[in-house]
Amino acid sequence: MGDAEFLAERFEANRSHLRAVAYRMLGSASEADDAVQEAWLRLSRTDTSAVENLGGWLTTVTARVCLDMLRSRTARHEESLDVRPTETVRSREAGIGPEDEAVLADSVGLALLVVLESLTPAERLAFVLHDMFAVPFDEIAPIVGRSPDASRQLASRARRRVHGTATVPEVDLTRQREVVEAFLAAARGGDFDGLLKLLDPDVVLRVDGIAAAEGAPKEILGAQLVAGQALSYAKRSRFAEAALVDGAVGLVVAPRGRLMLVQTFTVTDGKIVGMEVIVDPERLGGLDLAVLDG
Repeated sequence: MGDAEFLAERFEANRSHLRAVAYRMLGSASEADDAVQEAWLRLSRTDTSAVENLGGWLTTVTARVCLDMLRSRTARHEESLDVRPTETVRSREAGIGPEDEAVLADSVGLALLVVLESLTPAERLAFVLHDMFAVPFDEIAPIVGRSPDASRQLASRARRRVHGTATVPEVDLTRQREVVEAFLAAARGGDFDGLLKLLDPDVVLRVDGIAAAEGAPKEILGAQLVAGQALSYAKRSRFAEAALVDGAVGLVVAPRGRLMLVQTFTVTDGKIVGMEVIVDPERLGGLDLAVLDG
């Protein structure tokens, strides 16, 4: 086996780990793939004969690439919908589909990804590498250009913000149902103010890849925009009905008995903090739907 084939084999053995690091750093599976591909390009151009721990070297390179991407995003004050934590990803070379993206998002937690978006690039890198992947601070320090102690402080600040703002979904189905049905009633009635009262100011609405391909925004952030979007689909809402979706209260849209759309909700402290619109037939077929009693 030649050197190129050997390096390619070693890289593939680390690919899933590198993608996990990049996804948690960037909150976007498509950008994570780009970062991993850049790591491969750098590996292919580097003499690694003196590298004792290739996996650690690749993790460091991937982290540096992600940090550059985050800093570039911040410098441009980027608000692109393509880089948010709830992005639904089109397949690239790895053949990633909506189901794979859902697994990725679930493995991290939407609430955590949203909080990570609020961190500085250096804080995010220190927290992700240390708390999620157990990378020592003396290895993190040169990546962020700080001392190990300063890197530890970055992670500590990030940890306080993450644990201080993490949201816990409402477990009371009765309360969930009240909120979801109130949302549906407000949408049907064109009650913009009523919707705002139910939505968290930083609510996130995402749609799956099929809906995005049909022209819908992949993600909408903030109560004002989400409420406006809900009103724009007021006609469709007349076909909606509250139901249990994978054990939580959501909405199903099934005109003439044909399931067309499911909307899920994350409710915290009586406010809607997250929603997802699912229209992909394969994803719809995999949902556990049940009629609510009463």
